[in-house]
Amino acid sequence: MLTDKQIQNFKEQLLEMKKEAEADMEQYREDPAKENYANDETGEISSVADHPANLGTDQHERAKEQTFYEQAREKLMEVNDALDRIENGKYGLSEKSGEPIPVERLEAMPTARFRVDEIDEQNNH
Repeated sequence: MLTDKQIQNFKEQLLEMKKEAEADMEQYREDPAKENYANDETGEISSVADHPANLGTDQHERAKEQTFYEQAREKLMEVNDALDRIENGKYGLSEKSGEPIPVERLEAMPTARFRVDEIDEQNNH
């Protein structure tokens, strides 16, 4: 079982992770490339690009930024779930078996919801 001090340390770590995820989401949300026309980024005058590679690069960059945004959003959801488990007294316990998650796993992944052996079991079925 985790001590109050360990739980407090994990909570502080999770709150820091939450700030980082929120900052990442804000960065990708406010990216000027999303607000401007594609032509503004490439310097093209018409919507028919003289260099299709420029348009492809812009589309690739936007897709990449959307992926980063989604990853930050998922991270934020996982962190919020872990913080909820702390508030509900369920942090550090597997959602599958209710067994304690080893401290080493929580140190490596503070948002862990399952024991490693349970993940392996789930993947084998």
